[in-house]
Amino acid sequence: MKKMIINVLLLTVSAALLVSCQQGAKPAAEETVTPETPVQVVTISNSALSEDVVLNATSAYLEKSFVKANTNGYLQSAAVQAGTVVGSNQVLFKLITKEARAIGNSINQLDPGFKFSGISTIRAEKSGYVILVNHQKGDYVQDGEALATIINQSSLVFLLDLPYEMRSVLVQNKTLELTLPDGEKLKGTVTSALPAVDSLAQTQRMVIKVNASHPIPENLIAKVRVVKSAVSNVQVLPKSAVLTNETEDEFWVMKMINDSTAVKTVVKKGMEDGKSIQILSPVFAVKDRLITIGNYGLADTAKVKITK
Repeated sequence: MKKMIINVLLLTVSAALLVSCQQGAKPAAEETVTPETPVQVVTISNSALSEDVVLNATSAYLEKSFVKANTNGYLQSAAVQAGTVVGSNQVLFKLITKEARAIGNSINQLDPGFKFSGISTIRAEKSGYVILVNHQKGDYVQDGEALATIINQSSLVFLLDLPYEMRSVLVQNKTLELTLPDGEKLKGTVTSALPAVDSLAQTQRMVIKVNASHPIPENLIAKVRVVKSAVSNVQVLPKSAVLTNETEDEFWVMKMINDSTAVKTVVKKGMEDGKSIQILSPVFAVKDRLITIGNYGLADTAKVKITK
């Protein structure tokens, strides 16, 4: 009996010791893992940069000639139609007077040496394109009446409505590049400015002379890129590398200080085009790495992982 009591006491003490050890044991500290944002980086580059503005210019032909009847009569023949290309001194119309049409060939039968026909030939004064034909064969026309309209191919220009405040800019851009709707590019030269300004838009019409290798229709709208300002050998970053706040009065980049940490660096930006931004300050080293993809929303001193 005494032995049984001792065994029970030993079991009780052992259980108490086991519970005490379990309560006194401290859980192992969990290891904290800092997430890393995958990013791509670039280095600063020195290159030229220009700030442009794109305006519209409309094609037009400044010289148009009107082919007119030189007497009263009927059109015996019409050798042209709209879209026809004609050369200088080419026969366009033949006109027979109403008197000659009335008496026919009676005079020649009476006197063959007289050689009277009553037919008048009308020719083109200049080469160009026929854009309008007013009369057809058999029509009766009066002296001085317009028969057709011809445009002079060499008089092709583009008319650019330039905001007047940009007039000084265009003085430095006498040679311009025009882009047609099909992607074709033409070189143009500003030759003159019309002495009038649109009262509402405050734009002045500029005349741009171009040399086209093929016919260009009238009223075609082309894009004209005008350089407002240009700089060379400046710090340039991709536009995606520069971040800004909601009011766009502060700009910064995320600069790598080692292989896994990026810090916020405030910058002062200059001009920009569609893809690049000029960085005025600070001056970055050639080896400095700046985040261009994955930088949006990063906090200062962020953990990142560079990917290719």
